[in-house]
Amino acid sequence: MTVTDPTFYRTPTEAAEAPAEKLAYVVAFDRAGEKYDALAALDVDPSSERYGQIVGWTDLPTKGDELHHFGWNACSSALLHAGHDHGKAGLQRRYLLLPGLRSSNIHVYDTQPDPTAPRLVKTITAEELADKTGYSRPHTLHCGPDGIYLSCVGSARGGGELGADGPGGIALLDHNTFDVLRAWETDRGPQYLAYDAWWHLAQNVLITSEWGTPSMIEDGINPELLLSNAYGHRLHFWDLAKGMHQQVIDLGAQHQMVLELRPAHDPEASYGFVGVVVSTADLTASVWRWYRDGDQWAVQKVITIPPEPADEDDLPPALKPFKAVPPLVTDINLSVDDQRLYVSCWGTGELKQYDVSDPAHPRETGSVHLGGIVRRTAHPAAPSERLSGGPQMVEVSRDGRRVYLTNSLYGSWDDQFYPDGVGAWAAKLDVNPAGGISVDEKFFPHGGVWRGLRTHQIRLQGGDASSDSYCYR
Repeated sequence: MTVTDPTFYRTPTEAAEAPAEKLAYVVAFDRAGEKYDALAALDVDPSSERYGQIVGWTDLPTKGDELHHFGWNACSSALLHAGHDHGKAGLQRRYLLLPGLRSSNIHVYDTQPDPTAPRLVKTITAEELADKTGYSRPHTLHCGPDGIYLSCVGSARGGGELGADGPGGIALLDHNTFDVLRAWETDRGPQYLAYDAWWHLAQNVLITSEWGTPSMIEDGINPELLLSNAYGHRLHFWDLAKGMHQQVIDLGAQHQMVLELRPAHDPEASYGFVGVVVSTADLTASVWRWYRDGDQWAVQKVITIPPEPADEDDLPPALKPFKAVPPLVTDINLSVDDQRLYVSCWGTGELKQYDVSDPAHPRETGSVHLGGIVRRTAHPAAPSERLSGGPQMVEVSRDGRRVYLTNSLYGSWDDQFYPDGVGAWAAKLDVNPAGGISVDEKFFPHGGVWRGLRTHQIRLQGGDASSDSYCYR
């Protein structure tokens, strides 16, 4: 007899009504590659005496990985298909996979029996990933109905244009053994640049977005490539079951770096949102909605965020010619009930909240400032401290009442836009059910508690708004 993991939720409503998270996991990395990157556990239980503190710390066994995005081995999407229950306990949301964006190693940690002290159980080497898929530089992973989908921004074999280090694509891994199975694509069509991948399970559709190949990103934004509109600006739509490319939509070459994909959680919905970092036409950032239009997919720009004028002396060298701070939308997150969208403006140091109950017409309902290239807005817990970095990775609790932030983007890009240091911090915001957000003054792990590492992404115990896709209404 097998047992279904209680954190596999049949519906978005069931997920929102489940017990709140008490732990959050954060990956932290050493920009210099001289210290071990780490997986930290944060106490996020307001009733705990250690609320807002790091209560677990696990060093990686290797150096120079540059941990970036990470995720669970399994989640609610596993309920879509039978045949994934193996062993007495069945398939569980138990293991965290930590890809190294620079090393291409993938470390697998077991969060049981002590969730505050995950144990290393396997390392998938760069060589194994390359040999079995042809990919390198693993970036984002999602637990799917039939395995782990790991998007990779680089090729392991080279060839092609733009630095001879693409195409990127998706590696498929086993839920339980973590064996690298194969490259997911069977026909990639015109797709070359890679970044995120998500899906509409009920529609048998997978969507991918575009950033750049390793040579285009690893040393910071390349001004020549940016101004020639060489970074990603397209969305791709695929047959999920067959791995076959079906449609490409170009958002316009000026819309550079089409990054985070956030499909609606409602399994019967056929729309989602994607963020664009910057427009080379006017330094704006934007959020677009994709949606089904007959038998094809279409897109619509639904949010435009302008740059902020700034004194040239206050700007890093990369921005001095523009005399302005671009918003630099680097992450977005959609609440599990599909009612609120959160948009990180890493450049201006702002997190925006939008009401997207009408997804074609978002309405801004809240905003907080923390850090920012020029603003350097302090956290209420340390009002005299000018804060570096800005809201970057954003994660929303399943019930939509809490929002968590970390402040580092990518090592070389941190250095480019915050040359005096990006710092290290995490923050939590409280959500007003009627609209609006406010900073939790009691939650601010920062500075030395991160042991000289930079913070990147947060995952929540039991799942969060960007971990799961649901199979039923």
